[in-house]
Amino acid sequence: MTAPMKIETRHEEILGLLRTQGAVEVEDLASRFGLTTQTVRQDLRELDLRGLLKRTHGGARRMASVTTRDYAERRQHKGPEKARIARLAASLIPDGATVTLNIGTTTEQVAGALTDHRDLTVMSNNINIINQLSGARTKELIQVGGRVRQSDGAVVGEDAVEFISRYKMDFAVIGASSLDDDGAVLDFDTQEVSVAHAILQNSRMRILVADASKFEVSAPVRICDIAGIDYFVTDSAPPASFLRAAARGQTEILISEPES
Repeated sequence: MTAPMKIETRHEEILGLLRTQGAVEVEDLASRFGLTTQTVRQDLRELDLRGLLKRTHGGARRMASVTTRDYAERRQHKGPEKARIARLAASLIPDGATVTLNIGTTTEQVAGALTDHRDLTVMSNNINIINQLSGARTKELIQVGGRVRQSDGAVVGEDAVEFISRYKMDFAVIGASSLDDDGAVLDFDTQEVSVAHAILQNSRMRILVADASKFEVSAPVRICDIAGIDYFVTDSAPPASFLRAAARGQTEILISEPES
């Protein structure tokens, strides 16, 4: 009779499968290990609590992290998807509007998609965005003041929050590091989140831009709930529970279609 596999060994094998496959199913694991589905669900629950995977309906997916990913690398990640999201988000903003964009590679793409708009007033805590729009047909560019983070050109801190609070803009366009199935919009950095709060609070219309890979990332700091957003622009349909959370806030979800 074969001795049962130790829990630690089983957990390592589950994590190994996630590294190679990206996702696992409860039924498949139960068959693989000769266990009940209840035992497998308990395994996944424990690994989820340890932050080693993300439980899903019927299984689990690999936990990704962007905390150490270089900003230049993140610019390349999901580039075509971000470009489509950006064009769709930019179509929501009319000529002559006032807009605030926060730090992020997707919001940078939105800035690029706004270069043909006329008479915009654009404010950002992202030095890259201000440089990108310099020379475009904008009416005015406003660089948020404060401490510059040299790794990505973000202006963060209390000075940035106070600066943004002097304005009331027509549109906020923000990105996020992570989206949770329950509707939470999340990030890693408390200072970035404080700036995002200020941007949302001082805008009339709130747009979130994020590709579907953000559902595979876990981050600890809450920016807001999806119900606090007017438009969520993404590249594929979100999970059902996220859609329900959006519906409660009457958030409109716009999905960018691949170009034929």
